Amino acid sequence: MSHTASPPPDRGTAASDADRARTERESADQASRHDPVYDRLHEMAEFTELRRRYRGFVFPATVAFLVWYLLYVILSNWASDFMGAKLFGNINVALVFGLLQFVTTFLLAYVYSGFSNRKLDPLARQLNEAYERGRRGGSDEREANA
Repeated sequence: MSHTASPPPDRGTAASDADRARTERESADQASRHDPVYDRLHEMAEFTELRRRYRGFVFPATVAFLVWYLLYVILSNWASDFMGAKLFGNINVALVFGLLQFVTTFLLAYVYSGFSNRKLDPLARQLNEAYERGRRGGSDEREANA
């Protein structure tokens, strides 16, 4: 049994005009709920610096960790003699590499936590204070205009 896709029913221009009007109303509603303080924060130099610092840590750390992990996978698949080499007792290179994956994960989380506390959190606090000031100012303006 073959199934053919049937074209969507023609709803006419009145329905599509109604859909378009509904979409425009929803966009206007969303825009009216959007607080301009977010736009001001986005334009601040501190926000740009926060993003630069965050990306400067996260992207290289992610690439380094993925390279390290893929090295483990590649060696496990195509260098089985090397990975199977006994280091001492029943401990081989593959087991040590596997355990080092866990060590690397926890070390990376620890290093990121310190980095965040030193470099990101002070800027985030400044931005949060600016946000709170903007929200208080924005709500005061709305109450005055009401």
